[in-house]
Amino acid sequence: MEKEENQRFSIRQWAEDDRPREKLLQKGKLSLSDSELIAILIGSGSRNESAVELSKRILSYTRNNLSELGKLSVNQLCNFKGIGSAKAVSIIAALELGRRRRIEEALEQKKISSSASVFELMQPVIGELPHEEFWILYLNNSNKVIDQFQLSKGGITGTLVDVRLTLKKALELGATSIILAHNHPSGNLNASEADKQLTKKLKTASESLDIKVLDHIIVTEKSYFSFADEGIL
Repeated sequence: MEKEENQRFSIRQWAEDDRPREKLLQKGKLSLSDSELIAILIGSGSRNESAVELSKRILSYTRNNLSELGKLSVNQLCNFKGIGSAKAVSIIAALELGRRRRIEEALEQKKISSSASVFELMQPVIGELPHEEFWILYLNNSNKVIDQFQLSKGGITGTLVDVRLTLKKALELGATSIILAHNHPSGNLNASEADKQLTKKLKTASESLDIKVLDHIIVTEKSYFSFADEGIL
């Protein structure tokens, strides 16, 4: 009896209307809720809890926020009864693919037309990191991104940001302008004095080579701060 109670409850055993795979095939992917999509990934729950119910429980823990779900580790996911390492890896892999897809979609729209377009490009890259990273976007005279380059990791003090390397790469690429971007893991959107001094340093050095600094964007998970928009560039 105990063995029967612990038996996996496969999606194949559900009533047809409750099967998310069949629902996707019949009604399309947009008809499925987040919990139903995750249920397809994990495949089964337990005798006492369906895969959809288990998925709802996991989403409830992350306040129904897929970005928060994507930050959970294998060990954290395995703390949910019914989730083993294989299911945890499937969830993490699917969310990582979604994150990478968002980056690729942003890269396809390479022309920078506003600070918002910089945020769309950089948020998937640095917006959810637990540490600071400093990146440079190199643009041509049509404001299209030629390349994006991680200049430093772990901080943005003057000693960690190599101005010479920044400009050397700009000359190699034939860039006519650059955009600076770094993240604030704390979520604080205020520009620090160090941020301002570093921006001034890079702008002064770039101008001597006829390379414009178009903006400096501070990125957080949900929003951004633009030096150009705020008139402090």
